[in-house]
Amino acid sequence: MRWRVLGLMTAVWLCVGAAQAADPPPRVITLAPSVTELVYAAGAGADIVGTVLHSDYPPAAREIRRIGDGIQASEESILALRPTLVVAWYPTEATRALDSRLQTLNIPLLYANPGTLDEIPALIRTLGQRLGTQAHADAAAAALQQRIDRLQPAAPPAQTVFLEISTDPLFTLGRDPLINDLLARCGGINPYADSRVAAPQVSVESVLHLDPQVLIMSPYGRETLEARTRWWSEHGLTAARQGRIYAIDPDWLHRPGPRLIDAAEAICRDLQRARASLGASAAP
Repeated sequence: MRWRVLGLMTAVWLCVGAAQAADPPPRVITLAPSVTELVYAAGAGADIVGTVLHSDYPPAAREIRRIGDGIQASEESILALRPTLVVAWYPTEATRALDSRLQTLNIPLLYANPGTLDEIPALIRTLGQRLGTQAHADAAAAALQQRIDRLQPAAPPAQTVFLEISTDPLFTLGRDPLINDLLARCGGINPYADSRVAAPQVSVESVLHLDPQVLIMSPYGRETLEARTRWWSEHGLTAARQGRIYAIDPDWLHRPGPRLIDAAEAICRDLQRARASLGASAAP
């Protein structure tokens, strides 16, 4: 009987060893800061072996090896890290070329490019399933979904919102379904939503002509809310003169990951304040 038990135990150990050999731990490459944040949200941040220059959140991501700048990535550096999964933001010429090489090595490339706020928790669940962290990912996704469902839009009608993402030259967000979904949930509408591109350059005159009720700036440079409020007031923008100009952390707004929900909550609050301001200015 003793030898039979030992034989069974040996068989179990051999099976476990074979399973481990056939299913190595994940080794993930992330090709955008937002993707890095999504993988961490899914509970698999420790599995990231390479990422791009500006992946700096959460703080632990700053210690990950860099393999490119987010626009170009070194194919040799990526392959040297022996990835089991590469995750990019959206298809580009560079990622398509990389995908062709990865396919020959049976390394999957996944795109994480949400088109609505609801797709952010869905992506976290997908990453959790792929990386063996489903319980953590499901919990994180459920918490984000609850926050999305609780977003409170300002009272109708929708307010027009100009999103200033660069000052010189002046750029805004246009045909960006994710950001326009965010604005709609907060009771806002983007007057440039029908632009042919996601981030069109616009003129000061066109903004003044549209006269948006709210301006939200996401400064990557040195521009402050006070400085932009003063500048737009001097140029005659009603929203600036009446105090309906707000600032949002650009990393929250421009990274389509978990912190975009932080941006949504902040913008919803801003539009509620703007609605109150509009009501007060219209009162006799």
